Amino acid sequence: MADDATLLHDLIARARTGGADAADALIVHSVGISHAQRLGEIEKLEREESQDLGLRVIIGKKQAIVSSTDFGQRALDELVERGLAMARTVPDDPYCGLADPEQLCTEIPDLDIADAAEPSADALVERARACEDAARAVTGITNSEGAEAGWSLSRVSLAASNGFAGSYQVSQHAVSTEVIAGSGTAMEGDYDYSVAVHGSDLEAPDAVGRRAGERAVRRLNPRRAETAQVPIIFDPRVAGSLIRHCVGAISGTAIARGTSFLKDHLGKAVFKSGINIIDDPRRPRGLRSKPFDGEGLANAKRKLIDDGTLTTWLLDLASARQLGMQSTGHAARGTSGPPGPSATNLYLEPGDHTPAELMSDITSGFYVTDLLGMGVNQVTGDYSRGAAGYWIEDGAPSYPVSELTIAGNLKDMFLHLTPASDLVFRYGTDSPTLRVDGMTVAGAG
Repeated sequence: MADDATLLHDLIARARTGGADAADALIVHSVGISHAQRLGEIEKLEREESQDLGLRVIIGKKQAIVSSTDFGQRALDELVERGLAMARTVPDDPYCGLADPEQLCTEIPDLDIADAAEPSADALVERARACEDAARAVTGITNSEGAEAGWSLSRVSLAASNGFAGSYQVSQHAVSTEVIAGSGTAMEGDYDYSVAVHGSDLEAPDAVGRRAGERAVRRLNPRRAETAQVPIIFDPRVAGSLIRHCVGAISGTAIARGTSFLKDHLGKAVFKSGINIIDDPRRPRGLRSKPFDGEGLANAKRKLIDDGTLTTWLLDLASARQLGMQSTGHAARGTSGPPGPSATNLYLEPGDHTPAELMSDITSGFYVTDLLGMGVNQVTGDYSRGAAGYWIEDGAPSYPVSELTIAGNLKDMFLHLTPASDLVFRYGTDSPTLRVDGMTVAGAG
């Protein structure tokens, strides 16, 4: 890390000497192992190492971002020259600029987000094998799309001419499988996976595989449903998409452009009372945790929705300046582009009722396990997506259904949303089972 710090300092100093008013730079080193197999036969076992560097140069109100994977002296000299030349010629950006020194993060917490113990190739092969074998052992499974297991470790270092310098490491373990049930024209597939920062937190591969197999079998012989307006239950693996739509609508960039259906709702009720949506960048071992944001600002746990009320926009420095506000510490960035606002460990707090209780009074409804397409208009909130899952009869999922479309408007959906009590942190954006009343299901008639 010391070498990275020196390299970043030298790059920034050279940019300043060349005429930059300010500059920052980011280095990302990554190493990863990935394994894939199908029907017990190894198809891939790869180890990859990479390095990437990005330099942002600011001259007046102009900024340019340049990047390179070559850390040789000549390449870095050319990088600085190219960044300076671009920054002199691009149009003005009145909202660009680094943080003021008093805004910077001064204490970098240990979030326990790096499992530096590299798993052996044999360990990854065994994870994938156990996952696929358990899925194929489920009665009714006839084929497999394969299983994968992987591990990665990245080191991120950021420095800027305003005095900020910080770095952290983050790791990820993953295992997944996808299998097929049935035969001929009556085949159905499904999948499951587990992801964790530490290998010790990864779900047992055989449990992941068994769940994938059981899901595929349950999907056999789907029916078409009639068009109706019924309560819809969103399984946790798709419920998080509704939370992402909400957060996309409160991004400072969208608000500043006026391209959000929630642009006039700050401080207003967006959900029913009792609904809380949290963003927590400092959650220990969180899949998207980080100790500071992409501009070197301190980040913190925030209630984006508090008792149903929208409390804040997600802001980086540029969108905050455009809106006349302060950054919320939500800047994210890569090496080839400027910072932009983004959520981290996002979740909707659980409610008081189990999923079974949540659907106990539904005589006819739709339990959604899969969503297809991207039919969401972030300007109007109109929502229309393909869906599959199970038809609910007399308070419980009854038979599989597919080739349906669900439709509504996100503003109405949010106000008629009720969470169950089964929140589990699995995906980075997490939600319990959700019930939404008043949506339309378009089916066979």
